[in-house]
Amino acid sequence: MTTYTLTQASNLLQSKKISAVELATEYLNAINARNPSINGYITLNPDATLAEARAADARIAQGNAHALTGVPIAYKDIFCQTGWRTACASKMLDNFVAPYTATVVQNLLDAGMITLGRTNMDEFAMGSSNETSFYGAVHNPFNTQHVAGGSSGGSAAVVAARLAPAALGSDTGGSIRQPASHCGITGLKPTYGIVSRFGMIAYASSFDQAGPMAQTAEDCALLLNQMASFDERDSTSLDRAREDYTSQLNQPLKGMKIGLPKEYFTQNNSADVQAALENAKALLQAQGAELIEVSLPQTELSIPAYYVLASAEASTNLSRYDGVRYGHRAKEFANLDEMYSNTRAEGFGSEVKRRIMIGTYVLSHGYYDAYYLKAQKLRRLVANDFQAAFAQCDLILAPAAPTAAPKLGELNQDPVQAYLSDIYTIAVNLAGLPALSLPAGLSAEGLPIGVQLIGNYFAEAKILGAAHQMQLHSDWHTKRPA
Repeated sequence: MTTYTLTQASNLLQSKKISAVELATEYLNAINARNPSINGYITLNPDATLAEARAADARIAQGNAHALTGVPIAYKDIFCQTGWRTACASKMLDNFVAPYTATVVQNLLDAGMITLGRTNMDEFAMGSSNETSFYGAVHNPFNTQHVAGGSSGGSAAVVAARLAPAALGSDTGGSIRQPASHCGITGLKPTYGIVSRFGMIAYASSFDQAGPMAQTAEDCALLLNQMASFDERDSTSLDRAREDYTSQLNQPLKGMKIGLPKEYFTQNNSADVQAALENAKALLQAQGAELIEVSLPQTELSIPAYYVLASAEASTNLSRYDGVRYGHRAKEFANLDEMYSNTRAEGFGSEVKRRIMIGTYVLSHGYYDAYYLKAQKLRRLVANDFQAAFAQCDLILAPAAPTAAPKLGELNQDPVQAYLSDIYTIAVNLAGLPALSLPAGLSAEGLPIGVQLIGNYFAEAKILGAAHQMQLHSDWHTKRPA
């Protein structure tokens, strides 16, 4: 049962060929057997999971089920849910049990989805390899000597290992798309603002966006239909009419113009990544899409702009963790200032401390204009580049990462090199655009490699439709770990 896509599981549940309890039990058994080797889940509650499954079966029996009723899902450890530990993979929140539920989680609970557990992640979503977690690194299911990617590495790994049919991740600088690429699944970062951030623990508020991760684009479309909503509790939530993101799944690609940014097709990409891009180009052309060259000239400036802005927002957001109200508190201190400093020194890992220090520096007197304001101006230039490109094409094809998944520990000694691995994902977050990663090949070592489809604002249905058509004519998304 655990090999089903979300869509297949939904159809079997609705036709009553399987029950929600049977399906949830199969996944819990698989998690017990296989999770220790990948460390994808960090919090489980089988009693709560099975109680939700029994309620879903009752709902299906009564005839008032949603398409997602009874389908299990995993949540990145950044989404709050009443009664569940939500630690953000940090010692700082190791003892925090959420007293409220994130809007996006509530939307899925309202549809009758079953909570399997909380997935591992880089601490406070800061990282590109899922090695900064307080609970240890996530291992790639295709080769456990390699990383799963980050920061949503746990969510990507459990879907790839068939320990969940789908998962939620969050994408601040590529944290859905890059691990989806490294683990051979499909992951969508929606337009900023269409999915509520309420109840999602903040890293960089003007970048963070929740999104679905699953085996196929069709699965992601079904999830996004339920996830997207206006939320008055989130000041950045967009009040717009509901949309059916499955509406273009069967739309032919004939005549669609696909932009190829010349700055993304360079010698910086490994031979394996270049081969995956060629696979994707051939798929698109075979279905009648037209490939044209476009330019995104500010690409090289996106990394410094992002790390200035995201670190500045992180230093502000994480100032709330002081040991006073909730979370970790140091046991030894002589005064209030010492309690703050000792608590934060003990509670945060090295990568989180590094970004807090960078952010505090660029926001300090004398450096605000030189760094923060200039980065904001660069952010606008990056967004303008995309608008100029979309005047020529419908979607953009790009790599998701320059290489396949690195080995564990490979990026730990050089933070700058780790930051550079996000070169192809960060610009999308600076502009607030939607983008999807889908499998397009395997490396010489048998590791998955994904490519991105990037669209203009609110083009999720178009992106999902193009990805679905590519997956109808290929089998990269069906590859599973041994």
